[in-house]
Amino acid sequence: MTDGSAKQDMANASDITVWITQLAHRDPMKRAAAAEALRASAFERCFSKCNEWIRDQDFLKLTSKIQAAAPGMKNRPPVSLVVGIAVRPETFERIRAANGSPRLADVPPDQDAIEFELHFDAGSNLDILTMRDPAGSGAIARYLEKFGEGIQQVEVNVIDVDGATQLLRTRFGLTPIYAATCPGADGTRVNFFLVPAAGGTKCLIELVEPAKKR
Repeated sequence: MTDGSAKQDMANASDITVWITQLAHRDPMKRAAAAEALRASAFERCFSKCNEWIRDQDFLKLTSKIQAAAPGMKNRPPVSLVVGIAVRPETFERIRAANGSPRLADVPPDQDAIEFELHFDAGSNLDILTMRDPAGSGAIARYLEKFGEGIQQVEVNVIDVDGATQLLRTRFGLTPIYAATCPGADGTRVNFFLVPAAGGTKCLIELVEPAKKR
């Protein structure tokens, strides 16, 4: 993981805070609605009027596709996306408990992070992240100190992270944060890009290649 230097749009910051809180609501419909609102907000900021590479046909060939278009997703590319939500440890525990205590991901020990995924029927998939050490200085801790709880990154699931990284570098002039692909949670291979987003901000994109099946 790495830092997302894009500050949340102030007009939406209060909404995002409410939606994150509702992820721990006892009503599953409210949790699902909050997840969809967070997904839509992240997609609007990162892909509505910028980052056309997400629709590039050669890039799409390197991505994992969604199985079917859920309501409200007709105009988005058929790419498997996961929205990364950075929260403080106490929020992390409330959200996890409200959603049946999902399995914690196996995060490399050199990364100061704990995370789990939430999946909803509407195709709103979230990665809930916090720091392992409350006094740590990792990417999530730095994000929380600078911005507070919010949408920290958008994860794009790909079948070939090296190929996708190379395409974004050569065709679209984007510079990856890491010179070489690095290990991610649960045996994945990842790289990151800090790309232009709506309103002159930046969006952190994580390319995620799943672990090889044994």
